[in-house]
Amino acid sequence: DSVSVPVNLDMSIGDPANLEEAIAVGSIHKLRPNTYGVSWFSSKGPTSDGRLKPDCVAPGERISSCDAHTGNRYREDSGTSMACAHVSGLLGAFLSKRREFIGQPDRVKEILLENCQDLGRDQFHQGAGMPNLLKMLAAT
Repeated sequence: DSVSVPVNLDMSIGDPANLEEAIAVGSIHKLRPNTYGVSWFSSKGPTSDGRLKPDCVAPGERISSCDAHTGNRYREDSGTSMACAHVSGLLGAFLSKRREFIGQPDRVKEILLENCQDLGRDQFHQGAGMPNLLKMLAAT
């Protein structure tokens, strides 16, 4: 007797990524993002209330990562979870050099999005584009 109920109807950015404070990260090809664009499996915007999401995109296809489950040291995986890790690491690196922005998440998000490389795709697919740490550091 289970009933299937669609969430967000025809919008594909749902909770918690649709929160204004969240940085929603879509996935792109790791070696040729300009050629291949946004990954087919990456959620696209807008949010159900019409806001631009995802915020940006990062490598999320066939990414080597640690594997705690199989006993192997690494495994290859694809997904927005892989892309999100890239942006988290980039923000950690940024804050290690620009410590004055620690405790200012809204400003850090603004700096991140102002310094992305536009990939020439629909904004509701790529957001601001691919983050660029060097541009972020140079701008601050």
